Amino acid sequence: MRQGFVKVAAATPDIRVADVAYNTEQICRLIEETADEGAKIIVFPELCVTGYTCGDLFTQDILLTDARSALHRIAGFTKDKDALVFVGLPLSVDGELYNVAAALNRGAVLGLTTKTFLPNYGEFYEMRQFCQGPKEAREILFDGQVVPFGPQLLFESTVMDSLVVSAEICEDVWSPVPPSIEAAREGATIIVNCSASDETVGKESYRKSLIEGQSARLISGYVYANAGEGESTTDLVFGGHNIIAENGTVLRSGRRFENGVICSEIDVNRIAGERRKNTTFQTSGERKLFRIPFYIEETDTVLTRTFPSRPFVPGAGEERARRCEEILTIQAMGLKKRLAHARCSSAVVGISGGLDSTLALLVTAKAFDVLQLSRKGITAVTMPCFGTTDRTYQNACRMSQKLGAVLREVPIADSVSLHFKDIGHDPEDHSVTFENAQARERTQVLMDIANQTGGLVIGTGDMSELALGWATYNGDHMSMYGVNASVPKTLVRHLVHYYADTCGDEELKAILYDVLDTPVSPELLPPKDGEIAQKTEDLVGPYELHDFFLYYMIRFGYEPSKIYRIARLAFEGEYDNITILKWLETFYRRFFSQQFKRSCLPDGPKVGTVALSPRGDWRMPSDACAASWLEDLARVKLGQ
Repeated sequence: MRQGFVKVAAATPDIRVADVAYNTEQICRLIEETADEGAKIIVFPELCVTGYTCGDLFTQDILLTDARSALHRIAGFTKDKDALVFVGLPLSVDGELYNVAAALNRGAVLGLTTKTFLPNYGEFYEMRQFCQGPKEAREILFDGQVVPFGPQLLFESTVMDSLVVSAEICEDVWSPVPPSIEAAREGATIIVNCSASDETVGKESYRKSLIEGQSARLISGYVYANAGEGESTTDLVFGGHNIIAENGTVLRSGRRFENGVICSEIDVNRIAGERRKNTTFQTSGERKLFRIPFYIEETDTVLTRTFPSRPFVPGAGEERARRCEEILTIQAMGLKKRLAHARCSSAVVGISGGLDSTLALLVTAKAFDVLQLSRKGITAVTMPCFGTTDRTYQNACRMSQKLGAVLREVPIADSVSLHFKDIGHDPEDHSVTFENAQARERTQVLMDIANQTGGLVIGTGDMSELALGWATYNGDHMSMYGVNASVPKTLVRHLVHYYADTCGDEELKAILYDVLDTPVSPELLPPKDGEIAQKTEDLVGPYELHDFFLYYMIRFGYEPSKIYRIARLAFEGEYDNITILKWLETFYRRFFSQQFKRSCLPDGPKVGTVALSPRGDWRMPSDACAASWLEDLARVKLGQ
């Protein structure tokens, strides 16, 4: 549970209809198994103590008496279990029969959540046996104990402020206004659902979409436990389709028609953080619901959920192609608007033969096509200097010509050498001055050519470089519109790859493939034996690591130690722990020290959920201190 990860389980036991003793044994067996695996929240199906399909047997005193006794036995079984357990059963209160989910913890019955919406259509006829739960919760005397009874009960952890659990029952989530809405507005971060949803053709996908959508709408975790094999098949079949979701994403989904348990870990700290950022998620303002404390120990949760190592990269196949096309379109439409607003039919792109400038040129060509402008209005400028290799130079030239742009070559070695003389810099001193003078000279050339042509300088720098400050201030840092400003390096590669595969020109495809195979480099230092001598990732670290760090820091606000923890899982077999920790520290040092470059970032379109524009997603003081973040990493080092 440290760092917010709470292991949850949705369990479908084998049952026999109306055989309470057998069902109780099976429920206790699964409690034992899941608790031993570290599950802290364990959810069972609706009416699982008796079986959902008992029909008019629910009116029999013997069944209700057995169910009540079974609840005490199950509660007693949880006495030494470190978990909050929800089980469904029928319960008679004040002469009325209710469908309830009982919350059990440390041997006690903490609360009895009632079903609010009773289905009475199609194959369902619950109103024949059950009463609708009360509108508001109250306390009842349950076997000598005062117990909360009703809808929207909130079960609050005594050791983790952000862990608040509320239950609803089956049809409740299918209704127009599920009870979980108000529970979430008053603080519930995990919603559990004790359900008995039968299987019909197409219902599986609808059910999955419903749970995904509800967890997204409520910015919550959702644990859905469904009735399965063992229920009566007189008219229906139940498949035991269990689902665990978190804020719109299904973490685990059980196989239908196979009773059993699914487990995963819900990150309640992430949920709490998302709610703090999302101004449309409004709390109710009043604390009207019953709040019941429960205790589970704070331990390190063993993580079984997966974390994609390339979170910015779309899925494979058709999904990746669709997303890449969408991103390219967003970039191009952003530039289209800027060109149209400026009444401009000219654009200037510095083209190096590297990935970023290649993508910028492709996006510019797409924008010109949308505007129905001739691509001859695009001036692609190659500016060879001390570090330029023949490979990148040739690719830059050939690509520009294939795309129909006007190619201009402006060698800058003489200009830079004269500048070194002017400022008294030794050309053999390959320090940052040597490098940045070239970058700034290139930017000056581009800006002046834009003045000549009446055009806009299109920025090529990507979001990963902005995060690390891997840009020359007032050099490649500056442009008139930065089309790649919110595209991370790991995504740039896939966008260029997609364009190559779909352009329909085999020669252009071959050029783009060679660009993809070229090491990432600013080419500011002289080559060795004609090959690139300065490889960016050797200096600042692998971009796939930095993009991972950036995503979880900005998108979810994870602390460094938490990012390190999940990075170890995501990159297992690719990078060892020492390497991950080394570059994570580099990332934080650079991210904080280089904010000043992001504070004056040129305009550019947002394409994903993470962006660093000071006018949009990320506002940070340029002189903020990184001490707390680095101290958190220092504690990780001590624990190695």
